[in-house]
Amino acid sequence: MASIFTNRKNGTRNIAVVVGQGDRRIIRLGKVSMKQATSAKTFIEDLMACRLTGTAPRNTTAEWLAALSDTMHKRLERTGLVGSREELQSPTLKCWLETYIDGRTDVKKRTRINFLQASNQLLEYFPADKPLDRVTPGDADGFDVWIRTEKKLSEGTARRRVKRCKQFFAAAIRRRLIAENPFSHIKCGNFSENRFYFVSREESEAVLQACPDAEWRLIFALARFGGLRVPSEILPLQWGDVNWEKSRFIVHSPKTERHNGKGTRVVPIFPELLPYLRDSFEQAKPGQVHLMTRHRSSNTNLRTHLLRIIGRAGLAPWPKLFVNLRSTRETELVEEFPVHVVTAWLGNSPDIARKHYLQLTEEHFERAVGGAERNAAGQAAPPANPDLAAVMNAWDKLPAAIQRLIQEVAAGNPLSAK
Repeated sequence: MASIFTNRKNGTRNIAVVVGQGDRRIIRLGKVSMKQATSAKTFIEDLMACRLTGTAPRNTTAEWLAALSDTMHKRLERTGLVGSREELQSPTLKCWLETYIDGRTDVKKRTRINFLQASNQLLEYFPADKPLDRVTPGDADGFDVWIRTEKKLSEGTARRRVKRCKQFFAAAIRRRLIAENPFSHIKCGNFSENRFYFVSREESEAVLQACPDAEWRLIFALARFGGLRVPSEILPLQWGDVNWEKSRFIVHSPKTERHNGKGTRVVPIFPELLPYLRDSFEQAKPGQVHLMTRHRSSNTNLRTHLLRIIGRAGLAPWPKLFVNLRSTRETELVEEFPVHVVTAWLGNSPDIARKHYLQLTEEHFERAVGGAERNAAGQAAPPANPDLAAVMNAWDKLPAAIQRLIQEVAAGNPLSAK
């Protein structure tokens, strides 16, 4: 605790503090009012508590420290409650961003690119030499508006940019360089843009016909019928990963490898995929290791190539070209297999599949209304044969084992039924 006392000789006020192993130190305030002395005592007690707990001071305490004269700050230094002003100097925004990004050697190339994009836009909006602790929540609001209006980023992209900025400042708090995160109040959670598109079998066939070679047909087929991520899961594929005997292949997933046991998964060679996989295998050169040979360069933009192919097929490009191929395949597969099986094949979770991949298609509506005839009023008409409807209703309620037994007997296979 700290206490205030007045020097009777000259009327100055002082604050006595106990630091270390019971050492009593005096901080001279000068001729100030009791109200001013009480306010200073509150801030000093906060600094004492921070020294004991190893935490950062409150924002108001940090602002009070910054506004102190050099003389008063030196008096606080002698108590050991604060460091020198040189030590407390906050790094510039540019310096901190470079330090943080260079230190993240654990992230993948794509994540580093995302860091740099967010960093570049922060430095485009703020002066590079702006002290990190001088970025306020109001500044963050201005940046958030700027990237939407001036930079014209979509809602989803803008949220991801702000999420990265929030990450930069959160790391600075952990380093005790700043006391608060100016971006903490801005929403930057996942934003699902309604850009689903179901790529029909007819459209897929037209694109495959327009592909220039077997390798491109395989790239498209792996995305459309295998549900693989492009390019991260297609480029690592090797012929040694293909098990022709069991009709399956191993997919290596850089996106999920950081999760325990999720670095690889086994995917069936679906009937729709088989001819394109076999065609590429037959055309592979002796000793060829990877399925893809001509598009392995990091400078190759598969999306640009696919746009040209879609144009040659006479189709309009759909949004999120490769993502919607994967989304279409996942939507098809859940119609036939349990969702936990499908997500194991495609390398995501049921929650992610429902939020980002599974689509509501026109076929769902057609199937919903096509099961019963409608009368003029739009209501479901009664079945033409009520007796038959009753029998079918009773059949549906029978256990599956009983249904199979009746079917075997009806087919003239009593021994099999037994």
